[in-house]
Amino acid sequence: MKFLVTNDDGIFAPGVAALVEVLQHFGEIYVVCPDQERSAISHSITIKQPLKATPVSIFGSNVQAWAINGTTADCVKLALEVLLKEPPDVVVSGINLGANLGRDVFYSGTMAGAAEASLFNIPAIAVSVDRTNTKETNFQLPKRLFYEVMEIILPNKPPEGVFININLPYVTREFCAGIKVVPLDLSVSRYKYVGLNDPYGQVYYWLKDRLSQLSDFDEDGDYGKLKAGYITVTPLEGKVCHKKHVKKLERWFNNKMLKKSKEELYS
Repeated sequence: MKFLVTNDDGIFAPGVAALVEVLQHFGEIYVVCPDQERSAISHSITIKQPLKATPVSIFGSNVQAWAINGTTADCVKLALEVLLKEPPDVVVSGINLGANLGRDVFYSGTMAGAAEASLFNIPAIAVSVDRTNTKETNFQLPKRLFYEVMEIILPNKPPEGVFININLPYVTREFCAGIKVVPLDLSVSRYKYVGLNDPYGQVYYWLKDRLSQLSDFDEDGDYGKLKAGYITVTPLEGKVCHKKHVKKLERWFNNKMLKKSKEELYS
């Protein structure tokens, strides 16, 4: 089995090395990551400057890897269209420092890597650990949990166009409450703008991290279950056009468009 690994913390992030170590137990690894941190860039791609793919050898001689001066979505798109001779079986994005939960998944570069792969109909997984301090994070804990999750996922085939978001609690296997398949809790929004005055009275707005202050949340959603010590698994759809609503919107516009002559349009 062939895996493409990406992330948004940069190719030298310890979470990438941890992910490679886990996936090497299951197959062949290719790594294509941003050359530096690109957190919270969502699904953006680079169109105003050229991209450079720089080979790196930090993962050993058995792992082909490239650092890209672009976004996570750039990395997956470039890998699938140019760098890899054939498509991988699975794309895995992570291991991200900091859980991706609720509304914040739509801002995440880690999530965008998995979403981009799903647009190519390639099964994809985004994985994050509920920890934010690199120096204080022992990746042996999430590595063991993720290994067991992959043993369950890989024998199965995700639905086409769907990618899987996984959040790992920062606990030992013995203290992990289990695995829960859960919906996004869209009431959860980690960051909120707050105004601050500079010495001259000008107001500037910064995003404040209020994750530790959240109190009103769905106990059965992704945030609630992760907080309770579960590994959370959420299926998400990369292709967002909802076919079931097409007919409904067609009825809105059917025979409602104004028919104007050329003379009226250009008068």
